Order: sequence, then structure tokens, then C-alpha cells
Amino acid sequence: MADSVTFNGFGKQSLPFLKALGFYQDREWFKENRPIYLREVRGPMGDLIEVLAARFDKAGIPLKGDRKNSLYRVNRDVRFSKNKDPYVTHASAMLTRSGTKKENGFVYMHYSNERCFIACGFYGLEGAEMRAFRELIRREEKKFAGIVEKLEKHGYRFEEGTPLKRNPRGFEDVAGEPLAGWIRMRNHTFMEELTPEIFQSGEVAERMFEMGKRALPLLEFGWRAIDSVRED
Repeated sequence: MADSVTFNGFGKQSLPFLKALGFYQDREWFKENRPIYLREVRGPMGDLIEVLAARFDKAGIPLKGDRKNSLYRVNRDVRFSKNKDPYVTHASAMLTRSGTKKENGFVYMHYSNERCFIACGFYGLEGAEMRAFRELIRREEKKFAGIVEKLEKHGYRFEEGTPLKRNPRGFEDVAGEPLAGWIRMRNHTFMEELTPEIFQSGEVAERMFEMGKRALPLLEFGWRAIDSVRED
């Protein structure tokens, strides 16, 4: 039961393990050291997601997750990549409406030697869903501006990524900032950079829970957009 799960942070050996994994990138080495990965990285990450899922459910926030469906694999998909290293060197997971990683509108965590952060929002929308999201921003500019302002006041950074160089088709007439900038964004996510120490304590669970609560207006805004073009 999720209610009986506790999260006490990622293990102290978690980052040394991920660093060594990046050095060896060897299946035999990973097989030999897999118990460390399960104990220090994947086990705590599953605990974190299930603790958060229970808290979000209790708070009436529609974000779900579990250790089976919400955690990204340590094995890399090398089929279409020039990088043939078999393993990733970070730990990541997300909570969504459906509890699956294929859903958009999320709270996400990323833990590695290079970077530790949490994020929320919408990433990689395409086609009709992306167009619907942009149209809703244009139609309800003031509402979206209010959502952005509140999240930024809490210290979350709007991650611009690499925006389009010009307005997308159908939005050529959009002018003025910040609206035009929002329209040109490929993703609409907010981030909070954290320290490894926060991930190695129970505090990261609190940080993600607070982000989920504060991000709910953004998530509901985006869900309203993409649900309008989804087939039943």
C-alpha cells in the first residue's frame, strides 16, 4: 500500500554509482552492481513517486504515479541514437493524470551528478495539441500571464529552451511580448534547480508536492487545451 511507503532520500552511494556507471557503461559491470542501483537509486525513486501519488490523491490533485509505470529506465534506447552507451547516468520519473510517462502535463524529477532539478508543465506537444495550446494562450493571454506570474513569484524558472525563430503557421499576426515569446516556445515548463543534498533527504518530496499544488492552474490550462482536440 502506498500509505505504508516512506521516502527518506536517495542513498549516499547513488551519485557515486551513477558516476561509475558513466565510466564503465558495461553490462557485466551493471549486472554485478545492480543491487547498489536498486537500493540507492531505483528503490528510493519508487518510494518518492508513490509517497507523492498518495499525497496528491489526498489533496485532490489529479497527479498519479507508481514505481512500475512512472520511473524511466536506466537502459538507453540506442536504436536511433549515435550514442550507443547502454545506460543513462541520471534518475528520472514523473507523475501525470494517467500515471503513465506518455501523458503530458506533469511533475517531473531529474537527479544526476551534473544536474538536479524538478519541473512541471508540458513538454514535446506536437500537431493539433500544440496548436490548441498556443491558441488558448492567445485567446486567454491575461489568464496565462497570471499563471506565469504566480509560478515565477514562487521562484520557478520558465524554461524557454530553444524557441522557434519566427511565429508558427497560423500565428503570424501575433506581436508583442511576452505573448509572441510564449507562442514561439516549443515547450511550456517551469523548473526549480535543487542540490544533491535535497534529493538525498525527504525534502525533495515536499518540494515536488508544493510544485504540484502551485502548478495545478497551469496543468488544468494545458489539459483544457489538449483535451479539446483529443478523440474520445
